[in-house]
Amino acid sequence: MARALIQGASRGLGLQFCRHLLKSAPSTYVFATCRNPSSADDLRLLRDSYPERLEIVELDVAQEGQIKNAAELVKERSNGSVDLLINCAAMLHPSGKGETSLKDVSGMGLLDTFSTNTIGPLLMAKYFAPLLAKGSGSFGQPSEDQKKKHTGVLVNMSARVGSITDNVLGGWYSYRMSKSALNMATKNLSLELGRGRGKVICVCLHPGTVNTDLSRPYHRNVPKDKLFTTEYSVECLMSIVDKLSMDDTGKYMAWDGQEIAF
Repeated sequence: MARALIQGASRGLGLQFCRHLLKSAPSTYVFATCRNPSSADDLRLLRDSYPERLEIVELDVAQEGQIKNAAELVKERSNGSVDLLINCAAMLHPSGKGETSLKDVSGMGLLDTFSTNTIGPLLMAKYFAPLLAKGSGSFGQPSEDQKKKHTGVLVNMSARVGSITDNVLGGWYSYRMSKSALNMATKNLSLELGRGRGKVICVCLHPGTVNTDLSRPYHRNVPKDKLFTTEYSVECLMSIVDKLSMDDTGKYMAWDGQEIAF
């Protein structure tokens, strides 16, 4: 049985990734992490529907100790391997709104945003990379070339606003910077985890503007045909994941499969 871990699974994209995998990949066991399982009502309802294939794991991505403990638990429950890790938890800003000018920037806002959006996913990679290196290569495209065979896939949910090249509006200092740094971390990971026998494909994916709590304050500025449901976004993103190979590792791609300039 393939094993997937969705970090930040209590709502939004993370919850929908769980739903998609449970429905569309019947041979996949899903570990779903969130900060407060007792208050994750939708996730617990999903577990009630798939009690044999969904396990909820308490994990605050801003707490390294909890990440380490979660990795040890998953290792015990999964025979030491994970095939797919998707880091979903994200924060626009502690206030819920991105900074519109320099005067809105604060050290605490930057630190909190980086902790969730950048440092957390990197630490997830640190502790779960050994499990991904022992995966079965169940996600992505298999290769007959021994040098291009992969064991696992690591997906970091990024955003187009993390592109330095694409930035023509400014603002959103914390969020933009944290996603740019996440892109760099993912590129580094693709190089390090692409060596040796247990190769791991590492990519950044932009889900589009999705109807979630993170983007809700800005929905009025988004054309209706550009505001995606979580179902549509995840369908598109999983279509990309299913086609990934080692030739794609280190890439930064949008929901439609188009590469984004860093």
